[in-house]
Amino acid sequence: MSTRRVIMFTKFERFWHWSQMTLIFILLFTGFAIRGTHSLMSFETSGMLHTFAALALIVLWIFAIFWHFTTGTWRHYVPTSNGLFRVARYYAFGIFKGEHHPYRKTYQRKHNPLQALSYLGLKIFLFPAIWVSGLLYLSYPMWSNLTAGKNWLEGVATIHVISAFAILIFIIAHIYLLTTGHSFKEHVKPMITGYDDVDLTEAEESYLQQDEPGHIKPEVTIK
Repeated sequence: MSTRRVIMFTKFERFWHWSQMTLIFILLFTGFAIRGTHSLMSFETSGMLHTFAALALIVLWIFAIFWHFTTGTWRHYVPTSNGLFRVARYYAFGIFKGEHHPYRKTYQRKHNPLQALSYLGLKIFLFPAIWVSGLLYLSYPMWSNLTAGKNWLEGVATIHVISAFAILIFIIAHIYLLTTGHSFKEHVKPMITGYDDVDLTEAEESYLQQDEPGHIKPEVTIK
């Protein structure tokens, strides 16, 4: 294998990532305002923005799910135990000892085993939990007359808040990991330009050069 600089994040992927980030930060900021954590925004304004951002994020997720399945990109999120414990050990101990990251990106798998497992959990559990609880919260007037409506509302609110804090913890961990290993710029740049350094087999390199010449930088050979 040779390590080459290729397009690993398409335009839609980058648009999805930064749009999702922006909407989630708006949701967190307005959510804290709704709960009275800060008074930088009125309850009415924060409620309106929170609802708008939530609906926009749901639409974005629907398009992202469709894109992942039609392009086959979902395969990058399939968890594997191969190398999982080595990566987990690196983040738990090795990173503090200056050890090299045990995982090398490949064209077919851009996320290390721990990343794939974390992202899959986020998409299968946390996002649906906050999505469903938020829609139930928003549609409360439609089922408020049910006998146990008020009790259910409390449960829905609890699930929504817990899911939101879990996502906030994930974001904090995500940002922290961006500061480890390589420089922060090197971690973030691929999600801006789309290019990243990955290991290519001879077949993959030949395919990119012949069929996707714009996805590989032939003038840059890393190794």
